Amino acid sequence: MSGHTPGPSVTSRVLAILGAFTETHRALTLTQLAQRSRLPLTTTHRLITELVAGGALQRLTSGEYVIGRKMWDIGMLSPVQSGLRQLASPFLHDIYVATLATVHLAVRDGLETLYVDRLSGRKSVPVVSQIGSRLPLHATGVGKVLLAHAPSDVQGAVLSHLRPVTPHTVTDASQLRHQLARVRREGYAQTSEEMTLRAASIAVPVTALDGNVIAALGVVVPRLDHHRSRLIASLLVASRGIARSIPPSVDPVELISEAHATTD
Repeated sequence: MSGHTPGPSVTSRVLAILGAFTETHRALTLTQLAQRSRLPLTTTHRLITELVAGGALQRLTSGEYVIGRKMWDIGMLSPVQSGLRQLASPFLHDIYVATLATVHLAVRDGLETLYVDRLSGRKSVPVVSQIGSRLPLHATGVGKVLLAHAPSDVQGAVLSHLRPVTPHTVTDASQLRHQLARVRREGYAQTSEEMTLRAASIAVPVTALDGNVIAALGVVVPRLDHHRSRLIASLLVASRGIARSIPPSVDPVELISEAHATTD
């Protein structure tokens, strides 16, 4: 029997190419795609040509490649469209209409905050988050809610590597522990310029009937001031509405898994 180890399959190579695109790398050249997918240039070119022909990728006039409409159409078939994001959508719209603020729905993905949905408008505070983006748990309102209710090993891992995003990011583990305890006690988290300068956030947990926190719901505004109580009340009403909308036959864990799958 030969000791030869088979190389990567065509499927794994295609996935490597598609996986080269990220939130911060939306348009890539052929060379960049080969480098980021760690595939030979000739192999990358051959597969890209087929992906463009099939509509999975699109070639711009600049010569760069972007994700094609076919991938969007396929993504819309994911079960999450009848899951967490779809269940929460009406409540996110209600909050946005009432506040005109950027509204976030997020879940925890390992040691990061995964943004499942986002609503914003021209009057909203500019933020770095996008649907599918991942940001640090310790620097955002929704992230602090998720971190406060995360297992102790997750909290320990995050607290041991607190990097500053802005000069206002909390990087002292003891201070953050006190904040997380307050989140659990008071039912909401807030930040001020920790992720984005000139922006504050406030967030609440989305708690399933079994008592487990499955997501976080938050808004980003220029400042909280006297709006804090009103924003918290709106978020709590929406969060309870989302929880009540989950059918009894649906396992909340499945909703989170579907959310991960759709935004990956």
